Amino acid sequence: MADKPVYEPADPPAAGESSAAAGDATAVSDTPDASEALATLKRERDDIYDRLLRKSAEFDNYRRRVDRERREQADEAVVDLLRELLQVVDDFDLALAAESAENVSAYKKGIELIHAKLHDVLGKYGVRPIEALGADFDPNLHQAVIHEASADHREGQVIGELRRGYQIGDRLLRPSMVKVAKA
Repeated sequence: MADKPVYEPADPPAAGESSAAAGDATAVSDTPDASEALATLKRERDDIYDRLLRKSAEFDNYRRRVDRERREQADEAVVDLLRELLQVVDDFDLALAAESAENVSAYKKGIELIHAKLHDVLGKYGVRPIEALGADFDPNLHQAVIHEASADHREGQVIGELRRGYQIGDRLLRPSMVKVAKA
C-alpha cells in the first residue's frame, strides 16, 4: 500500500506567491519523520480497530452465555416444580386405586392431605390464593360471572367464589371467578 501525502494543496500557488511556501507542506509529508509518524498512526489505528473487534466479539460471547445461563436456570426451575408436582400426581394415583366404598371418610381425608400437599408446593414457589369472599369486587383480581341481588350484603361485595384465583408475588396468575352482590 503506497503512502499518500498528508497534505495536498487544493490550488496551485498564485502568481507572485512563493512556490517554496506551497512546497513546504508537500516537502514535510515526504520527509522520513513524517512517513514514520504516518506509519505509527496507522499501526495505532489498526491496533485500536483490532481491540474494538475483539471487545465486540467478547461482548457478543458474554451476552450469548448470559442468555443461555438464564434459559438453563428457567428450565431448571420448571423441572424442579414438575418433579414436586409429580409426587402429588403419584398420591392421586394411589388414592384413585384405593377401594373407597368401605371407608369414605378415610378416602376423603386422603384427598384433603393431597390437596394440602399441592398447596404447599404452590406456596413454596410463591403462588398464593386470592381471598375473594367478603372482599369488595376488584376487576384487577376478580372476574364477575354472576350478579345477584342481596339485602344481606353491600353493593359490590363478593358473595361467592366459583373458581379460586391465584397470584405469584404481585402478579396475577388467574383471576377469581366470583358472584357479586348488587342492590
